Amino acid sequence: MESKDPIIAAPSLLAADFGHLADEVARVRASGGNWLHLDVMDGHFVPNVSFGPPVIAALRKHTDLLFDVHLMVDRPSELVDEYFAAGADAVTFHWEAEVHHHRLIQRIHAAGKKAGISLVPSTPVEALMAVLPHVDVVLVMSVNPGFGGQSYLAESTARIKRLAELRLANGWKYLISVDGGVNSGTMVEVAGAGADILVTGSAFFNAPDPSGFLRKLKSLRRST
Repeated sequence: MESKDPIIAAPSLLAADFGHLADEVARVRASGGNWLHLDVMDGHFVPNVSFGPPVIAALRKHTDLLFDVHLMVDRPSELVDEYFAAGADAVTFHWEAEVHHHRLIQRIHAAGKKAGISLVPSTPVEALMAVLPHVDVVLVMSVNPGFGGQSYLAESTARIKRLAELRLANGWKYLISVDGGVNSGTMVEVAGAGADILVTGSAFFNAPDPSGFLRKLKSLRRST
């Protein structure tokens, strides 16, 4: 069964030119991007550091794109209020980084934001069962998080399909987002498995024709 809803294109700022961020965000908007994916890394949960609330707040003034903030950080519950204030529209935290998952989901919703949960490639999908009825987004990491430009892990396709099956069987409403190695060579497989949101970094920012790349991505069909 196929969904008629269009794929959501979410270019990742991690692959942008950090010397011209406002211009890069404008390029996402002009090329047809729907969401801007903002990978926040703390150097502890993942072995890299990216950016934080001041950068997000500065960019918020320049665009109406939906800000999809992905917290790859330890102790997200201690930091989340800063990202609400910076202008996040959706906040996703990692199952592996938090103990009180329901409580943090409730806080995100109480702030009027979409709540997302993410899992690294080694975490079974079934670990999320208790929170799946309550989240708006499930973010499947299809690479080991921490660095851009990695290759798609083939086993991710089965994980996407499993989340799509659980959603259909239980009448849950979450969107399935996929981050890591999504490019012209993998996007058809990812969408066909049931993904709703495709996060793409270097494949978008390094594309000869970014608009054409996103048109192709958004035209893909997926299973429900």
